[in-house]
Amino acid sequence: MSRKKQNNKGRSAPSNWSRSFLQKRVLSLLSNHGRRTFRAKEIAKKLDIKERAEYQLCRDILEDLAKEGKLAKDGNRFGFRPAANIRQGVIRAHADGFGFVTDDEGEEYFVGSRRMGVALDGDRVEIGLDAPAKDGRRREAQILSVIERGRPTTVGTFHRHGHFGSVRPDDRRLNRDVYVAKDDWGGASEGDKVMVSIDRYENPKSTPEGRVLTVIGSSKDPATRVLALAMSVGIDADFPEEALAEAEAASAKIVAKDLKGREDFRDHTVFTIDPIDARDFDDALHWKDLGNGRVEVGVHIADVGHYVRPGSELDKAGYVRGTSTYLVDRVIPMLPHRLSGDLCSLRPNEDRLTYSCVFELDSNAKMLGYRITPSVIHSKARLTYEQAQAVIDGEDPTKAYGADAPGVTKAPPAEVRAGILSMWDLAGHLIRRRFKNGSIDFDLPEVRVVLDENGIVTDLIRKDRIAANRLIEEFMLLANQTVARHIIKAKPKRAGVYRTHDDPDQERIKQLVAYVRGFGYSVESKDGSIEPAELNRLMRSAEGKPEQPVIQQAALRAMSKAKYSPEEKGHFGLGFKHYSHFTSPIRRFPDLITHRILRQLAADQPGPDYATLKGQCEHLSERERVADEAQRESVKLKKVEYMQQHVGDTFEGVISGVTSFGLFVELNKLLVDGLVHVRELSDDYYEYDELAYMLVGRNSGRRFKLGDPVKVVVASANPETREIDFVFA
Repeated sequence: MSRKKQNNKGRSAPSNWSRSFLQKRVLSLLSNHGRRTFRAKEIAKKLDIKERAEYQLCRDILEDLAKEGKLAKDGNRFGFRPAANIRQGVIRAHADGFGFVTDDEGEEYFVGSRRMGVALDGDRVEIGLDAPAKDGRRREAQILSVIERGRPTTVGTFHRHGHFGSVRPDDRRLNRDVYVAKDDWGGASEGDKVMVSIDRYENPKSTPEGRVLTVIGSSKDPATRVLALAMSVGIDADFPEEALAEAEAASAKIVAKDLKGREDFRDHTVFTIDPIDARDFDDALHWKDLGNGRVEVGVHIADVGHYVRPGSELDKAGYVRGTSTYLVDRVIPMLPHRLSGDLCSLRPNEDRLTYSCVFELDSNAKMLGYRITPSVIHSKARLTYEQAQAVIDGEDPTKAYGADAPGVTKAPPAEVRAGILSMWDLAGHLIRRRFKNGSIDFDLPEVRVVLDENGIVTDLIRKDRIAANRLIEEFMLLANQTVARHIIKAKPKRAGVYRTHDDPDQERIKQLVAYVRGFGYSVESKDGSIEPAELNRLMRSAEGKPEQPVIQQAALRAMSKAKYSPEEKGHFGLGFKHYSHFTSPIRRFPDLITHRILRQLAADQPGPDYATLKGQCEHLSERERVADEAQRESVKLKKVEYMQQHVGDTFEGVISGVTSFGLFVELNKLLVDGLVHVRELSDDYYEYDELAYMLVGRNSGRRFKLGDPVKVVVASANPETREIDFVFA
């Protein structure tokens, strides 16, 4: 796979701006300055208007907008003032053409496909509101103007059409092809995956216009398809040259001044437990018997802050990314490999700088004390989860899956095995206490995608969480909780970055209650409020049954989205009052901010102000959402490619969704979703019973309902749309 050079050919701004173009620029400028007002000449200067005719046009536009109530006029000064039924917000478009606008106050409005105008997904728009609906439906709106494009580029497949070309976006929320003039093809060939600019789109009856900026590679290449998918949702695979140079210049040698103020754990039995395919190791553990029923457990985290200084090029690049993105065939790291896979990775048999949270616990895992300190470690062993599980099960870890893999410690020392057994016992107490206090057990299975050397999927293997996963999880949760409490209790009080999870939306819980009822499950809920214990009861009820993954996913979708916030609001899903992210600074920028706050706290220095952290938290929450989407869609792509190899084959599944147009089926072992279209049900005319979540044959009375076990044949699988069609066997 190769990238061809960028096409830097650009278009100069027109010498005579159109009225609509200049009006958008005026509104965008003033709306971004809150209630501030400016003279016409100040506005013209900010917009780089120099021609007299354009200045006069600008004055006329200002006067007209003031008369329309879109601008406030105070003497000879103008400022932004939206009308009572005018709002601004960001639109999230749907592949079917409609969209939802979330305004600056957090309210959401529906925009029908015929009222979208020239808005595209992610744009900042101005909308006009309809009158509120009397039946309680979401209020509707119309796009009045696009204030600012949310994405100046998109990624898609290039096609030639004689003397012009077009790009079909991979992101189906951009449901318009981009027109590309022949002079702007940039070396693209038919079927290439490309990045294209979105330069102009002023008429909803036409198509957006743009230029090919980068040729990513052939769409026939599996690796290119995955990379293009990630780029299409906003993931950048390349680092700035300045950041790469900083990373390469970082010293691998740990000198005396680096150890000043650090606690030395190099003589402790420190070890790591990770997936066999882990590329970076950002956490390690140690265990020590203190006698009298007391133990010491250390959670050691890579000290990324030692190498990534505030304001540095690495800092800027890491913040822009916000998080590492784990695609199905690669990792796009938050930091260059020199750091993420080398200097900051806690590899065995090497000294590494860390930040540690060390606990003193009794035999029931009750905390007797803790300390948080910069440190240095020397890991004695690297284990896979399967090896750790073998130790817990009393089996031979040298025969476990992955024991022979490069870099893995095949025969972990006796003191490591003793530590694993002791910590698993402690983890059991932590788990029981957590669930008692309201934590929800989302024990979701995953699919491991097996690829060959060419990136072609050869197998899908269902992965269930094992005890070793839970062991690591519990001590990471304990460290994150402890750090959050440590910052909260600091005096004088200071701001922090917290991982928050709001109570579920009541309407979503009502929908969940109705949905699981279709499977034969009952959930107690009062007006959409629900207790965590009731959700756990639902999970236990579905355990071991074919519909278990479907029920778990439905419950998860009913939850609010966890996010980062400078306000400590608690975490509903975990049942924690205090929670932060501290344990993964290699791959999460919020953790790096937390490390910096801890250092400032220890040195009695002021930390970042609330307003700064608020903006950072909003950005980092959004970057997490983008990375999650890229990861999810890359796995979905490989699932479709795998099913494409199995067209005509029969699988067992369960009906996971019922709609007027067909039945969604999830395959039991592969966790693959597909649709049996209603047109394929040719034995009768089927009617949709919305309240009962079922299709009912008008003549036969045959019913298809949620939770029904079924056998289906793969009819088709389309990697471009990432859709799979089934028919009943």
